[in-house]
Amino acid sequence: MRRVLFTFLAGCWLLLPAILPTAAEEISLKDGTKIVGHMTSLQGDVIEVETAYGKMQLKRTDIITIAFPENTTVAPPATPAAKEVINIEESLSGTQYLNKTGHFTLIVPPDWKINLKLPRVAPVIATLSSHDEMGFLLVTQEEFSGSLESYKGLLELQYGRTFGDYKELSESPVKIDGKSGLLFSFRGTSAKANNLPMQFLVAVIPSGATYTRVATWCVEPLFHEMQPVFEAIVNSYHTTGVAAVAQFAKP
Repeated sequence: MRRVLFTFLAGCWLLLPAILPTAAEEISLKDGTKIVGHMTSLQGDVIEVETAYGKMQLKRTDIITIAFPENTTVAPPATPAAKEVINIEESLSGTQYLNKTGHFTLIVPPDWKINLKLPRVAPVIATLSSHDEMGFLLVTQEEFSGSLESYKGLLELQYGRTFGDYKELSESPVKIDGKSGLLFSFRGTSAKANNLPMQFLVAVIPSGATYTRVATWCVEPLFHEMQPVFEAIVNSYHTTGVAAVAQFAKP
């Protein structure tokens, strides 16, 4: 049992690059062309890609593969082009998590902790977990010029390529911190986690050109038990300056 849990936990840490937003995608087309750039929007069957030579529009049916560089390694190579580890100013007092770098607060259960075992590479702004490291939380913030629907479309492309048996289970509009966003859940497996099925609950919160993503996950058999906890965490997201309600505090 210890070996299975260790394999699961190691796999969850290795999965971190898989749930990060993309930096630069390499898109392979049916005619052999390879395009490197940033996908900025989705309109039906057309994907807009911003490259060093300007914007291009590609039909989704012409695309063979989309390679996300972060998914190929656990940490970026030590080169000048690599993303830098972020120096995050944060604190956790009881159930109150404060992130001064990202200017937000969260309420987490009393047995949760800041997990420094998870890589702190931009655009990751927070990494936490339950004390037994069976439940995980990741917060990212990044600039994106497209719409919420386009951003969600890019996530679907990435998650679909990353996880085996990927299946979206639910999606609904949500209002968090007074902003309209999306809350969705999906399941999938990964060879990096010994093909154990995992389930994710993800909130996407746009604010101007900044997209905040609060992603929570655990092994699928525990998700039903963890779901209320995950929902309370993502709904507690609040920009700095407004006191969050301690949803996990005992009366």
